[in-house]
Amino acid sequence: MLTHTADALFQTLRDWVEVDALRALDRSLTRFIATHSGETDEAVLLAVALTSERQRHGHVCLDLLGALRDPAALLGRLRDDQALGAPVREALNARLRALDLSDWVARLARSAAVSDWLGGQLDDGASPLVLAGSEAQPLLYLRRYWQDENRIRDGIRARLRQTIEVNENSLKEQLEGLFGPDPAQTAEPDWQRIACARAAPRAFFIITGGPGTGKTTTVVRLLALLQGLAAADSKPPLRIELAAPTGKAAARLNESIADQVDNLRGHQAPAGSIPTRVKTLHRLLGTLPESRRFRHHAANPLPADVVVVDEASMVDIELMARLLEALRPEARLILLGDKDQLSSVEAGAVLGDLCQRALDDHRNAGSAPQRASSLPPHTLETLSASPDRSLGQAVVMLQKSFRFNPAGGIGALATFVNAASDAPAQPRLQQALDLFTREQTRQDPRLGVIVLRRLSDTSDRAFRELVIEGYGADRSALGKMHEQAPKGVVDRQALNAWAKHLLEAQKQFQLLTPLRQGVWGVEGLNRRIVELLRERGLLGGGGSSVQPRQWFAGRPVLITRNDYGLNLMNGDIGLTLRVPADTAATGAAGARSVLRVAFPSAEGGVRWVLPSRLQAVETVFAMTVHKSQGSEFEHTALILPEKPNPVLTRELLYTAITRAKQRFTLLYSQEAVLGEALTRRVYRVSGLQGEWR
Repeated sequence: MLTHTADALFQTLRDWVEVDALRALDRSLTRFIATHSGETDEAVLLAVALTSERQRHGHVCLDLLGALRDPAALLGRLRDDQALGAPVREALNARLRALDLSDWVARLARSAAVSDWLGGQLDDGASPLVLAGSEAQPLLYLRRYWQDENRIRDGIRARLRQTIEVNENSLKEQLEGLFGPDPAQTAEPDWQRIACARAAPRAFFIITGGPGTGKTTTVVRLLALLQGLAAADSKPPLRIELAAPTGKAAARLNESIADQVDNLRGHQAPAGSIPTRVKTLHRLLGTLPESRRFRHHAANPLPADVVVVDEASMVDIELMARLLEALRPEARLILLGDKDQLSSVEAGAVLGDLCQRALDDHRNAGSAPQRASSLPPHTLETLSASPDRSLGQAVVMLQKSFRFNPAGGIGALATFVNAASDAPAQPRLQQALDLFTREQTRQDPRLGVIVLRRLSDTSDRAFRELVIEGYGADRSALGKMHEQAPKGVVDRQALNAWAKHLLEAQKQFQLLTPLRQGVWGVEGLNRRIVELLRERGLLGGGGSSVQPRQWFAGRPVLITRNDYGLNLMNGDIGLTLRVPADTAATGAAGARSVLRVAFPSAEGGVRWVLPSRLQAVETVFAMTVHKSQGSEFEHTALILPEKPNPVLTRELLYTAITRAKQRFTLLYSQEAVLGEALTRRVYRVSGLQGEWR
């Protein structure tokens, strides 16, 4: 039986659900725990609801001290285009003002629904919540996330403690074969070389860095080094698996790693010992239908000696925990990714947390973040120079970009946005505007062109021109679709070549947005773009019936859920095309035409899918910045909403900017919105940034 105060809390939670401040799931979970544990303390039940709500917004747990100090950070909006009303904020603030941290922690520790690890209580293994963290920063977890976090920490610690015997003479010989003579006299350390040398005797390693810093080049050389060391020691070739969190990221790594492997011909690694086939993490682990579990786990581990995961910033806490569970104890894990990009859509920021912990270790040791020790960089090629098995020694950050020049253009803008700064919004905004003004006068394509455009709304002429120029230009997929459409007798090979050409042309331009809902979100923008393209006659089918969610020639689609029956993964992008009906089936000519969706295949070809078989797709003329991770486009445009929004952060701006290869356009309507985005950082609560003793 709930008390009167608990009943009042559940009424408040119901009110919050009605205005989308909470999910119905958050309230239902809180009531379930109250019913089955007999909990009636409203302070405990409020903490349960907030812990569940925090998970929805990417946090692994609830920071109790942070909740009391900054209630405005809680109850993030579920619709990203609408702010929460004042009554919700006032109700939350009133409840939190009545709480004291030590008293709140004590009430949670007494609850039958909470296992008090913070107070040293023996875990019953059944309590749905866990109180952990530290006295200075108590954290409340849903048990599943607490277990996943501990599995990650334990799995990495076990690998950090491992020492893999490596012959120093063989290591030096292999490094010289891959990188040239010992760079002892060079002033600029070769961090790619250092990464390979430092990773050789370790079972866990992270290579982080921005776009174009050579992460793929480095890991291919590292794999060649490991295979070369194994061959020199008369051991069989290592079994290597390459993986990425999404199909799109896997396809990109597939392309780049094949080129890098070709460049290694003649190295001592056995021919064919470095794979070029990249799998999604879900496919690597073996998804089981209608289940959160995988075929590979601790009792049935992956038959791999080395697992490399690219775009690791996109891997959430649950998937990282499952991966570490599925590795054999002696297997190596190598993570690649940009620590400064946006984190995973789901809960956790594993790569960012691990890299931050490593940087903190360096600072606490009184050394520069890049330096592993006080020894000169080149001496790290010997094992005796790096006996330390700390997390800090297992991370190398590549800083030299071979794609962008920090002297100007895209590189300068990305560096500016990503640079640590405590400057207020207005000075940061002015610096950004000055940077755009200076680059506008230069427009150097060698540096990457950056353009700033101010809009009134999506009816603005500048927006219309950008859309038509981006999606309707001769080099675009739509332009080539109309000019080069197959006619008459077309065989399957010619059809595939045409489709592959269009899929490549899709990478010419992409519009990004931070939001999903509203006029400035993907929903509103896709409707507007379809309208503009239809007016220009660029979409197949024509007529007023063409809508974003209908099938029509020229519709780009994004897969939003893994479909193993079709071998399509979340994040895969395809293009809807009109093809001769008989050609689609038999390769013969036919007067009738049908719609088919073309997707890139893992083998470098094209896969054709019936539109009716695609159940989880969305039109993707406009794409969220989160969904764009793992992709690159010749010209990327980011459109900011007209009102400030918590999702607008430096990490989001940086991620959007670094999706561009040749040109980046920033569209905005209010300077204050851009100013706030330049000063706000993503902060996700977890325990992985804590001590690694």
